Amino acid sequence: MAQRLDILVPFLNERESVAGFSALASELAAQVKQRFDLDTHFIFIDDGSTDEGGALYGEHMTGHWSLITLARNFGKETAILAGLDHSEGDYVLLMDADLQHTVDVALDMIDRITHDPDLDMVYAVRADRAESRTLGRYLANGFYWLINMGQRYEIPANAGDFRVMTSRFAAALRQLRDQRRFNKGLYAWTGFKQERILYKPAERQGGESKWSRRRLIAFSLEGFTSFSVVPLRMVSLFGTGVAVLGFLYGIKILLEVLFTGVSVPGYPSLIVAVLVLGGLNLALTGLVGEYVWSALSEAKNRPNYIVKSITGSRASALSTTKERKPRKATHG
Repeated sequence: MAQRLDILVPFLNERESVAGFSALASELAAQVKQRFDLDTHFIFIDDGSTDEGGALYGEHMTGHWSLITLARNFGKETAILAGLDHSEGDYVLLMDADLQHTVDVALDMIDRITHDPDLDMVYAVRADRAESRTLGRYLANGFYWLINMGQRYEIPANAGDFRVMTSRFAAALRQLRDQRRFNKGLYAWTGFKQERILYKPAERQGGESKWSRRRLIAFSLEGFTSFSVVPLRMVSLFGTGVAVLGFLYGIKILLEVLFTGVSVPGYPSLIVAVLVLGGLNLALTGLVGEYVWSALSEAKNRPNYIVKSITGSRASALSTTKERKPRKATHG
């Protein structure tokens, strides 16, 4: 019996790309069967779309495919988890529906993972981002430098969700039921042997990116609070530095009074001290609040997502797949 490749495609309001991606899917399935003798099963995850694009896949898709419609927008990271929970393939490929992930790169990754029995994941890194010299790129590099400080594993920069993994790696990911998900960190935390390739994405064929500047900032905060204690340590070090400077300034004032008899006016220094310490306390409170909210989200132990419906050529078989339950909260 031939092994199976499950191709997970999370999407949100990608109506304009349905026809193009369906053609790409047919080409990819044919190439995968011819080159690797793998059966393919496409699993589309509709993450709360409002443009009714999900229904169009039934008009364009051929072969084995399923559409998981979530009850609302849970976020791409969670939509990927939903796809993994309903996947039973020997290999799992993650792709976007906007046609920026190409067949050639997907085949290259599949070739590598099927020919190396020790390899459990191959992920694609955008070469155009690695070569970029924009302010946003420098900020992103700074983000990864900070989040990787003191880690026992490295979260690779410029890598997205375009990747292929073995069933063993997918099973490990299913066990990670984080509510505030940062998949890049989860991929790295899981371990196993991983390999990267460089690629240049194709032009988007329709629609627009769902990643606004505000969402990117929120996503970065989730990454920090989920995988790094560096922000807390930096604030602690800054607070210690302010305290030391205040102590030294106090000694300076005392020496001036004792040896020169000059009385230093107190109001300016008092106002500066209050503003600095007050601002620092507010910043620290907000930062701690992010970590507390992250811990509270996990403690609620809610399901990661809710499925509204499952349709498609393999809907009946897919719906019988047991959803992996989140870990139970323990009390000690």
